[in-house]
Amino acid sequence: MPALCRDCLTRFDTGRRCPGCGSPRVVAHPELDSLTIAHIDCDAFYAAVEKRDDPSLAGKPVIIGGGRRGVVSTACYIARTRGVHSAQPMFKALKRCPDAVVIRPRMAVYVAVSRAIKARMLALTPAVEPLSLDEAFLDLTGTERLHGAPAALLLARLVREIESDLGITASVGLSHNKFLAKLASDLDKPRGFAVIGQAETADFLADKPVRMIWGVGASAQAALARAGIRSFADLRRWDARALAARFGSHGPRLGELAWGRDGRRVSPDRTAKSISNETTFLEDIADPDLLDGHLWRLAEKVADRAKAQGLAGRVVVLKLKRADHRLLTRRATLDAPTQIADRIYRTARGLLDQLAVLAPFRLIGVGIGSLCPAEETDAAGDLFDAGAARRAGAERAADAICARFGKAAIVKGRALR
Repeated sequence: MPALCRDCLTRFDTGRRCPGCGSPRVVAHPELDSLTIAHIDCDAFYAAVEKRDDPSLAGKPVIIGGGRRGVVSTACYIARTRGVHSAQPMFKALKRCPDAVVIRPRMAVYVAVSRAIKARMLALTPAVEPLSLDEAFLDLTGTERLHGAPAALLLARLVREIESDLGITASVGLSHNKFLAKLASDLDKPRGFAVIGQAETADFLADKPVRMIWGVGASAQAALARAGIRSFADLRRWDARALAARFGSHGPRLGELAWGRDGRRVSPDRTAKSISNETTFLEDIADPDLLDGHLWRLAEKVADRAKAQGLAGRVVVLKLKRADHRLLTRRATLDAPTQIADRIYRTARGLLDQLAVLAPFRLIGVGIGSLCPAEETDAAGDLFDAGAARRAGAERAADAICARFGKAAIVKGRALR
Protein backbone atom coordinates (compact mmCIF):
# COMPACT_ATOMS: atom_id res chain seq x y z
CA MET A 1 0.00 0.00 0.00
CA PRO A 2 1.48 3.40 -0.93
CA ALA A 3 2.47 5.49 2.09
CA LEU A 4 3.88 8.97 2.62
CA CYS A 5 5.63 10.64 5.53
CA ARG A 6 4.11 14.08 6.06
CA ASP A 7 7.23 15.34 7.86
CA CYS A 8 10.13 14.36 5.56
CA LEU A 9 8.00 13.48 2.47
CA THR A 10 9.55 10.02 2.13
CA ARG A 11 7.44 7.63 0.01
CA PHE A 12 7.42 3.96 1.03
CA ASP A 13 5.29 0.85 1.39
CA THR A 14 2.80 0.97 4.21
CA GLY A 15 4.06 1.16 7.77
CA ARG A 16 3.22 2.82 11.08
CA ARG A 17 6.37 4.95 11.08
CA CYS A 18 8.48 6.59 8.42
CA PRO A 19 11.60 4.50 7.65
CA GLY A 20 13.47 7.72 6.87
CA CYS A 21 12.87 9.92 9.92
CA GLY A 22 10.84 7.70 12.24
CA SER A 23 7.85 10.06 12.29
CA PRO A 24 4.41 8.57 13.05
CA ARG A 25 2.77 11.23 10.85
CA VAL A 26 2.19 8.82 8.00
CA VAL A 27 -0.69 8.70 5.51
CA ALA A 28 -1.26 5.41 3.71
CA HIS A 29 -3.99 4.39 1.28
CA PRO A 30 -4.34 2.02 -1.71
CA GLU A 31 -5.37 4.96 -3.96
CA LEU A 32 -2.93 7.49 -2.50
CA ASP A 33 -1.04 8.03 -5.76
CA SER A 34 -4.09 8.30 -8.02
CA LEU A 35 -6.48 10.74 -6.27
CA THR A 36 -6.26 14.38 -7.36
CA ILE A 37 -9.15 16.42 -5.90
CA ALA A 38 -8.23 18.12 -2.62
CA HIS A 39 -9.70 20.45 -0.05
CA ILE A 40 -7.29 22.42 2.14
CA ASP A 41 -8.66 24.03 5.30
CA CYS A 42 -6.50 26.15 7.61
CA ASP A 43 -6.83 25.23 11.28
CA ALA A 44 -8.61 27.92 13.37
CA PHE A 45 -7.24 30.43 10.87
CA TYR A 46 -7.92 33.82 12.52
CA ALA A 47 -6.80 32.56 15.93
CA ALA A 48 -3.71 30.95 14.38
CA VAL A 49 -2.68 34.26 12.81
CA GLU A 50 -3.10 36.05 16.15
CA LYS A 51 -1.02 33.44 17.98
CA ARG A 52 1.64 33.62 15.31
CA ASP A 53 1.87 37.41 15.63
CA ASP A 54 1.77 37.41 19.44
CA PRO A 55 3.81 34.54 20.95
CA SER A 56 2.48 35.41 24.44
CA LEU A 57 -0.84 33.87 23.36
CA ALA A 58 0.70 30.40 22.99
CA GLY A 59 -1.03 27.96 25.32
CA LYS A 60 -3.92 30.35 25.99
CA PRO A 61 -7.54 30.01 24.83
CA VAL A 62 -8.14 32.63 22.14
CA ILE A 63 -11.49 33.76 20.75
CA ILE A 64 -11.83 36.02 17.72
CA GLY A 65 -15.04 38.03 17.83
CA GLY A 66 -16.95 41.02 19.11
CA GLY A 67 -18.26 42.21 22.47
CA ARG A 68 -20.36 40.27 24.94
CA ARG A 69 -23.42 40.54 22.70
CA GLY A 70 -21.50 39.64 19.57
CA VAL A 71 -20.69 36.19 18.21
CA VAL A 72 -17.57 34.07 17.91
CA SER A 73 -15.87 34.31 14.51
CA THR A 74 -13.48 31.49 15.35
CA ALA A 75 -11.72 30.01 18.37
CA CYS A 76 -8.41 28.25 18.83
CA TYR A 77 -8.43 24.54 19.64
CA ILE A 78 -7.78 25.16 23.33
CA ALA A 79 -10.98 27.22 23.53
CA ARG A 80 -12.84 24.60 21.47
CA THR A 81 -12.07 21.93 24.07
CA ARG A 82 -13.96 24.15 26.53
CA GLY A 83 -17.07 24.14 24.34
CA VAL A 84 -16.48 27.33 22.32
CA HIS A 85 -17.39 27.23 18.64
CA SER A 86 -17.95 29.53 15.66
CA ALA A 87 -21.21 31.55 15.53
CA GLN A 88 -21.73 31.00 19.27
CA PRO A 89 -23.01 34.05 21.20
CA MET A 90 -20.04 35.67 22.92
CA PHE A 91 -21.64 35.64 26.37
CA LYS A 92 -22.07 31.86 26.15
CA ALA A 93 -18.51 31.41 24.95
CA LEU A 94 -17.14 33.45 27.86
CA LYS A 95 -19.30 31.54 30.31
CA ARG A 96 -17.71 28.29 29.12
CA CYS A 97 -14.22 29.77 28.82
CA PRO A 98 -13.99 32.81 31.15
CA ASP A 99 -10.19 33.02 30.88
CA ALA A 100 -10.22 33.34 27.09
CA VAL A 101 -8.35 36.16 25.39
CA VAL A 102 -10.88 37.89 23.12
CA ILE A 103 -9.48 39.64 20.06
CA ARG A 104 -11.27 41.79 17.53
CA PRO A 105 -10.80 40.50 13.95
CA ARG A 106 -7.99 42.07 11.89
CA MET A 107 -9.38 41.34 8.46
CA ALA A 108 -6.68 43.12 6.48
CA VAL A 109 -4.02 40.91 8.10
CA TYR A 110 -6.03 37.73 7.53
CA VAL A 111 -6.58 38.66 3.88
CA ALA A 112 -2.85 39.22 3.38
CA VAL A 113 -2.00 35.79 4.83
CA SER A 114 -4.76 34.21 2.75
CA ARG A 115 -3.33 35.72 -0.43
CA ALA A 116 0.12 34.34 0.40
CA ILE A 117 -1.36 30.88 0.89
CA LYS A 118 -3.32 31.08 -2.35
CA ALA A 119 -0.17 32.09 -4.25
CA ARG A 120 1.48 28.86 -3.10
CA MET A 121 -1.54 26.85 -4.19
CA LEU A 122 -1.48 28.47 -7.63
CA ALA A 123 2.18 27.47 -7.98
CA LEU A 124 0.95 23.84 -7.99
CA THR A 125 -2.16 24.16 -10.16
CA PRO A 126 -4.24 26.91 -11.78
CA ALA A 127 -7.38 25.01 -10.69
CA VAL A 128 -7.81 26.61 -7.26
CA GLU A 129 -11.32 27.42 -6.04
CA PRO A 130 -11.33 29.51 -2.83
CA LEU A 131 -14.34 29.04 -0.55
CA SER A 132 -13.27 31.63 2.00
CA LEU A 133 -10.06 33.19 3.28
CA ASP A 134 -8.96 29.95 4.92
CA GLU A 135 -10.10 27.12 2.64
CA ALA A 136 -10.01 26.13 -1.01
CA PHE A 137 -10.48 23.25 -3.42
CA LEU A 138 -7.60 22.20 -5.67
CA ASP A 139 -7.68 19.98 -8.74
CA LEU A 140 -4.22 18.49 -9.29
CA THR A 141 -5.20 16.31 -12.24
CA GLY A 142 -2.30 16.22 -14.67
CA THR A 143 0.19 17.96 -12.37
CA GLU A 144 2.25 14.84 -11.65
CA ARG A 145 4.00 15.11 -15.01
CA LEU A 146 4.71 18.80 -14.43
CA HIS A 147 6.01 18.53 -10.85
CA GLY A 148 7.36 14.98 -10.91
CA ALA A 149 5.29 13.87 -7.92
CA PRO A 150 1.75 12.65 -7.22
CA ALA A 151 -0.88 15.00 -5.79
CA ALA A 152 -0.58 13.56 -2.26
CA LEU A 153 3.12 14.43 -2.02
CA LEU A 154 2.56 17.91 -3.49
CA LEU A 155 -0.16 18.59 -0.92
CA ALA A 156 1.93 17.34 1.99
CA ARG A 157 4.80 19.55 0.85
CA LEU A 158 2.45 22.52 0.45
CA VAL A 159 1.00 22.39 3.97
CA ARG A 160 4.47 21.79 5.42
CA GLU A 161 5.73 24.95 3.70
CA ILE A 162 2.67 26.96 4.79
CA GLU A 163 3.40 25.97 8.37
CA SER A 164 7.15 26.61 8.26
CA ASP A 165 7.08 29.80 6.19
CA LEU A 166 3.78 31.44 7.20
CA GLY A 167 3.25 29.98 10.68
CA ILE A 168 -0.21 28.60 9.86
CA THR A 169 -1.25 24.95 10.04
CA ALA A 170 -3.73 23.36 7.65
CA SER A 171 -5.56 20.08 7.12
CA VAL A 172 -5.91 18.22 3.82
CA GLY A 173 -8.74 16.13 2.44
CA LEU A 174 -7.90 14.09 -0.68
CA SER A 175 -10.48 12.20 -2.73
CA HIS A 176 -12.05 11.80 -6.17
CA ASN A 177 -14.59 14.67 -5.94
CA LYS A 178 -15.21 17.92 -4.11
CA PHE A 179 -17.86 16.67 -1.69
CA LEU A 180 -15.66 13.89 -0.37
CA ALA A 181 -12.50 16.00 -0.32
CA LYS A 182 -14.19 18.60 1.89
CA LEU A 183 -15.62 15.90 4.13
CA ALA A 184 -12.18 14.29 4.45
CA SER A 185 -10.41 17.52 5.42
CA ASP A 186 -12.49 17.65 8.61
CA LEU A 187 -11.80 14.07 9.71
CA ASP A 188 -8.34 14.53 11.20
CA LYS A 189 -8.03 18.14 12.37
CA PRO A 190 -5.77 19.89 13.23
CA ARG A 191 -2.76 19.25 10.97
CA GLY A 192 -4.66 16.38 9.41
CA PHE A 193 -4.40 14.49 6.13
CA ALA A 194 -7.33 12.18 5.37
CA VAL A 195 -8.08 10.18 2.22
CA ILE A 196 -11.36 8.77 0.88
CA GLY A 197 -10.87 6.50 -2.14
CA GLN A 198 -13.35 5.49 -4.82
CA ALA A 199 -13.45 1.82 -3.80
CA GLU A 200 -14.41 2.57 -0.21
CA THR A 201 -16.78 5.50 -0.74
CA ALA A 202 -20.13 3.71 -0.42
CA ASP A 203 -19.13 1.67 2.64
CA PHE A 204 -17.37 4.61 4.30
CA LEU A 205 -20.45 6.86 4.06
CA ALA A 206 -23.16 4.31 4.93
CA ASP A 207 -23.35 4.83 8.70
CA LYS A 208 -22.32 8.50 8.73
CA PRO A 209 -24.90 11.09 9.92
CA VAL A 210 -26.49 13.32 7.28
CA ARG A 211 -25.23 16.40 9.17
CA MET A 212 -21.88 15.67 7.53
CA ILE A 213 -23.37 16.85 4.22
CA TRP A 214 -22.14 20.37 3.58
CA GLY A 215 -25.08 22.77 3.92
CA VAL A 216 -27.30 20.48 5.99
CA GLY A 217 -27.79 22.55 9.12
CA ALA A 218 -30.04 22.10 12.14
CA SER A 219 -33.31 22.86 10.34
CA ALA A 220 -32.48 20.55 7.42
CA GLN A 221 -31.46 17.81 9.85
CA ALA A 222 -34.80 18.15 11.62
CA ALA A 223 -36.71 17.94 8.31
CA LEU A 224 -34.75 14.84 7.29
CA ALA A 225 -35.25 13.26 10.72
CA ARG A 226 -39.03 13.72 10.41
CA ALA A 227 -38.79 11.59 7.27
CA GLY A 228 -36.77 8.96 9.14
CA ILE A 229 -33.48 9.99 7.52
CA ARG A 230 -30.57 10.27 9.91
CA SER A 231 -27.73 8.52 8.08
CA PHE A 232 -26.47 8.20 4.51
CA ALA A 233 -27.87 4.66 4.48
CA ASP A 234 -31.33 6.02 5.34
CA LEU A 235 -31.06 8.53 2.50
CA ARG A 236 -30.17 5.80 0.00
CA ARG A 237 -33.54 4.11 0.55
CA TRP A 238 -35.28 7.05 -1.17
CA ASP A 239 -35.31 7.39 -4.94
CA ALA A 240 -34.80 10.76 -6.68
CA ARG A 241 -38.51 11.28 -7.38
CA ALA A 242 -39.51 10.72 -3.75
CA LEU A 243 -36.75 13.00 -2.51
CA ALA A 244 -37.85 15.76 -4.91
CA ALA A 245 -41.46 15.42 -3.80
CA ARG A 246 -40.51 15.63 -0.13
CA PHE A 247 -37.59 18.10 -0.17
CA GLY A 248 -37.95 20.01 -3.43
CA SER A 249 -35.11 20.72 -5.84
CA HIS A 250 -32.44 19.86 -3.26
CA GLY A 251 -33.81 16.33 -2.77
CA PRO A 252 -32.24 14.59 -5.80
CA ARG A 253 -28.84 16.13 -5.03
CA LEU A 254 -29.02 14.70 -1.50
CA GLY A 255 -29.65 11.33 -3.08
CA GLU A 256 -26.52 11.63 -5.22
CA LEU A 257 -24.40 12.70 -2.27
CA ALA A 258 -25.70 9.74 -0.26
CA TRP A 259 -23.65 7.56 -2.62
CA GLY A 260 -20.70 9.98 -2.69
CA ARG A 261 -21.41 11.16 -6.23
CA ASP A 262 -20.52 14.77 -7.01
CA GLY A 263 -19.94 15.94 -10.57
CA ARG A 264 -19.01 19.55 -9.78
CA ARG A 265 -15.70 20.71 -11.16
CA VAL A 266 -13.15 22.77 -9.28
CA SER A 267 -13.89 26.26 -10.59
CA PRO A 268 -10.99 28.72 -10.36
CA ASP A 269 -13.23 31.59 -11.47
CA ARG A 270 -15.39 31.41 -8.36
CA THR A 271 -15.22 34.74 -6.51
CA ALA A 272 -16.71 36.21 -3.37
CA LYS A 273 -20.23 37.60 -3.80
CA SER A 274 -19.99 40.23 -1.09
CA ILE A 275 -17.78 41.77 1.61
CA SER A 276 -19.38 42.81 4.88
CA ASN A 277 -18.78 43.54 8.54
CA GLU A 278 -21.13 43.97 11.47
CA THR A 279 -21.13 44.58 15.20
CA THR A 280 -23.57 43.76 18.00
CA PHE A 281 -23.84 46.33 20.81
CA LEU A 282 -23.61 45.66 24.53
CA GLU A 283 -26.72 47.82 24.92
CA ASP A 284 -29.28 48.93 22.33
CA ILE A 285 -28.29 52.24 20.72
CA ALA A 286 -30.45 55.07 19.44
CA ASP A 287 -27.92 57.92 19.67
CA PRO A 288 -27.26 59.10 16.07
CA ASP A 289 -23.65 60.10 16.83
CA LEU A 290 -22.80 56.69 18.30
CA LEU A 291 -24.43 54.91 15.38
CA ASP A 292 -22.51 57.17 13.00
CA GLY A 293 -19.20 56.25 14.63
CA HIS A 294 -19.92 52.54 14.34
CA LEU A 295 -21.02 53.00 10.74
CA TRP A 296 -17.73 54.66 9.82
CA ARG A 297 -15.59 51.98 11.50
CA LEU A 298 -17.51 49.23 9.71
CA ALA A 299 -17.20 51.02 6.36
CA GLU A 300 -13.43 51.27 6.94
CA LYS A 301 -13.18 47.54 7.64
CA VAL A 302 -15.16 46.67 4.52
CA ALA A 303 -13.01 49.04 2.44
CA ASP A 304 -9.81 47.55 3.90
CA ARG A 305 -10.89 44.03 2.95
CA ALA A 306 -11.95 45.15 -0.54
CA LYS A 307 -8.62 46.89 -1.12
CA ALA A 308 -6.67 43.89 0.18
CA GLN A 309 -8.54 41.58 -2.22
CA GLY A 310 -8.40 43.97 -5.17
CA LEU A 311 -12.20 44.17 -5.35
CA ALA A 312 -14.90 46.84 -5.51
CA GLY A 313 -18.67 46.75 -5.12
CA ARG A 314 -21.50 48.40 -7.01
CA VAL A 315 -24.08 47.82 -4.24
CA VAL A 316 -23.86 49.12 -0.66
CA VAL A 317 -25.90 47.20 1.94
CA LEU A 318 -26.97 48.35 5.41
CA LYS A 319 -28.10 45.79 7.97
CA LEU A 320 -29.82 46.67 11.24
CA LYS A 321 -31.39 44.60 13.98
CA ARG A 322 -33.94 46.16 16.30
CA ALA A 323 -34.30 45.47 20.00
CA ASP A 324 -37.14 43.03 19.18
CA HIS A 325 -34.69 41.10 16.89
CA ARG A 326 -36.48 42.24 13.74
CA LEU A 327 -33.91 42.40 10.94
CA LEU A 328 -33.88 45.37 8.55
CA THR A 329 -31.86 45.39 5.33
CA ARG A 330 -31.54 48.24 2.85
CA ARG A 331 -29.35 48.54 -0.25
CA ALA A 332 -28.32 51.23 -2.71
CA THR A 333 -26.83 50.76 -6.18
CA LEU A 334 -23.98 53.09 -7.12
CA ASP A 335 -23.31 54.56 -10.54
CA ALA A 336 -19.85 52.89 -10.46
CA PRO A 337 -18.22 50.25 -8.19
CA THR A 338 -16.24 51.48 -5.17
CA GLN A 339 -13.78 50.30 -2.56
CA ILE A 340 -13.49 53.74 -0.91
CA ALA A 341 -14.52 53.84 2.76
CA ASP A 342 -15.83 57.40 2.43
CA ARG A 343 -18.19 56.42 -0.40
CA ILE A 344 -19.38 53.28 1.39
CA TYR A 345 -19.94 55.23 4.60
CA ARG A 346 -21.85 58.12 2.98
CA THR A 347 -24.11 55.76 1.06
CA ALA A 348 -24.80 53.65 4.12
CA ARG A 349 -25.39 56.79 6.20
CA GLY A 350 -28.11 57.84 3.77
CA LEU A 351 -29.77 54.46 4.24
CA LEU A 352 -29.44 54.74 8.02
CA ASP A 353 -31.08 58.17 8.03
CA GLN A 354 -34.14 56.62 6.40
CA LEU A 355 -34.48 54.09 9.24
CA ALA A 356 -33.41 56.25 12.20
CA VAL A 357 -37.01 56.52 13.48
CA LEU A 358 -36.97 52.75 14.12
CA ALA A 359 -34.09 52.98 16.63
CA PRO A 360 -32.85 51.72 19.06
CA PHE A 361 -30.79 49.04 17.36
CA ARG A 362 -28.84 46.12 18.80
CA LEU A 363 -26.80 45.37 15.65
CA ILE A 364 -25.48 47.32 12.68
CA GLY A 365 -23.70 45.98 9.62
CA VAL A 366 -22.33 47.35 6.35
CA GLY A 367 -21.37 45.53 3.18
CA ILE A 368 -20.75 45.82 -0.54
CA GLY A 369 -22.08 43.48 -3.22
CA SER A 370 -21.99 42.95 -6.98
CA LEU A 371 -18.21 42.71 -6.73
CA CYS A 372 -15.80 43.30 -9.60
CA PRO A 373 -12.05 43.86 -10.06
CA ALA A 374 -10.76 47.08 -8.49
CA GLU A 375 -9.72 48.39 -11.92
CA GLU A 376 -13.39 49.17 -12.55
CA THR A 377 -13.76 51.47 -9.53
CA ASP A 378 -15.10 55.01 -9.40
CA ALA A 379 -11.78 56.75 -10.02
CA ALA A 380 -13.61 59.86 -11.20
CA GLY A 381 -15.66 60.05 -8.04
CA ASP A 382 -19.38 60.71 -7.61
CA LEU A 383 -20.72 62.95 -10.39
CA PHE A 384 -23.22 64.42 -7.93
CA ASP A 385 -20.64 65.09 -5.21
CA ALA A 386 -17.89 67.51 -6.26
CA GLY A 387 -15.75 66.63 -3.23
CA ALA A 388 -15.85 62.85 -3.72
CA ALA A 389 -12.72 62.65 -5.88
CA ARG A 390 -10.77 64.83 -3.44
CA ARG A 391 -11.82 62.70 -0.45
CA ALA A 392 -10.99 59.50 -2.35
CA GLY A 393 -7.54 60.87 -3.12
CA ALA A 394 -7.02 61.78 0.53
CA GLU A 395 -8.08 58.28 1.54
CA ARG A 396 -5.59 56.70 -0.86
CA ALA A 397 -2.84 58.91 0.57
CA ALA A 398 -3.84 57.94 4.11
CA ASP A 399 -3.72 54.27 3.10
CA ALA A 400 -0.14 54.72 1.92
CA ILE A 401 0.85 56.37 5.22
CA CYS A 402 -0.81 53.62 7.29
CA ALA A 403 0.87 50.94 5.17
CA ARG A 404 4.23 52.44 6.08
CA PHE A 405 3.70 53.52 9.70
CA GLY A 406 0.82 51.34 10.90
CA LYS A 407 -2.95 51.60 11.08
CA ALA A 408 -2.84 53.91 14.10
CA ALA A 409 -0.87 56.56 12.20
CA ILE A 410 -4.10 58.22 11.05
CA VAL A 411 -7.44 58.07 12.87
CA LYS A 412 -10.48 60.04 11.71
CA GLY A 413 -12.41 61.95 14.33
CA ARG A 414 -15.68 60.18 13.58
CA ALA A 415 -14.02 56.83 14.39
CA LEU A 416 -13.56 57.99 18.01
CA ARG A 417 -17.30 58.17 18.70
